[in-house]
Amino acid sequence: MLIRQFEYLVALARERHFGRAAEACHVTQPTLSAAIRQLEETLGAPIIERGHRYLGLTPQGKLALEHAHRVLAEVEALKRGVETLDHGVSGRLRLGAIPTALPIMSHLTAPFFARYPRVTVAVLSHTSQEIQRGIEDFELDAGVTYLDNEPLERVRSRPLYAEEYVFLTPVGGPFADRVALTWAEAAEAALCLLTPDMQNRRILDGIFRSVGATPKPAVETNSIFNLVSHAASGHWSSIVPRQLLQFFGIPERTRALELTEPTARRSIGLIIADRDPPAPLARNLMAMPLPDDIVAALLPPRKSIR
Repeated sequence: MLIRQFEYLVALARERHFGRAAEACHVTQPTLSAAIRQLEETLGAPIIERGHRYLGLTPQGKLALEHAHRVLAEVEALKRGVETLDHGVSGRLRLGAIPTALPIMSHLTAPFFARYPRVTVAVLSHTSQEIQRGIEDFELDAGVTYLDNEPLERVRSRPLYAEEYVFLTPVGGPFADRVALTWAEAAEAALCLLTPDMQNRRILDGIFRSVGATPKPAVETNSIFNLVSHAASGHWSSIVPRQLLQFFGIPERTRALELTEPTARRSIGLIIADRDPPAPLARNLMAMPLPDDIVAALLPPRKSIR
């Protein structure tokens, strides 16, 4: 019963609503509410701030939630361990990826599936902050995110590749005859950039600040594919990861120019929770050797892709 109560508590903290939490757990709202009260009686302390609606967790409730996450993760690890002994590695691997890393995810999931065919994989697009929270809250098994820009806490990491940036501009635009562009010049262009909640945007803003420039994007989006499509429309330029164009090609009616002064790179890698023992699927993913052709695909290119 305690495990079920913990499941209800985690759902309530996530949904912040008794009805939605009950629906997520496939029980009635009175059943969920009764289980939460039983948990409070077991702990001898209130864990829910009660009013006419859900108001949040008490300090005791926040502590209970931390332990609930750990207990449920251990239970899941036990289930996976038993299944592995009985049938081999199986289960569901939940991967969070920053948007700019989405094009390379198949280079991780394909060799993983080849090695562990009984495992299903969910690849979810998240911001770097959402990935950190998802791993801390046991909602993600692993993430692909930036390693060297903003601090990462309580994770183990494995570098995969270096993200580099190019200036994608319309063929009929003012920069179409250029081979390269400085970051200061790029700041003056009509730009489509990612939204400020994306770490890629914060990285670009930091590079612009380093040269004393402040871009004023005309369009902001949370989709890397919108960056490309807006450049192809002929009205805006975008700054995109070089790897995106390596995998999908340079769109028609656009050119990719080198960005100089400075030359900027950021490390992207795989992260899992820094816990012992690590979750079985996360451990297997972290330890998996990548085939040589995939390693080559993830390495930064030796020359321009213009």
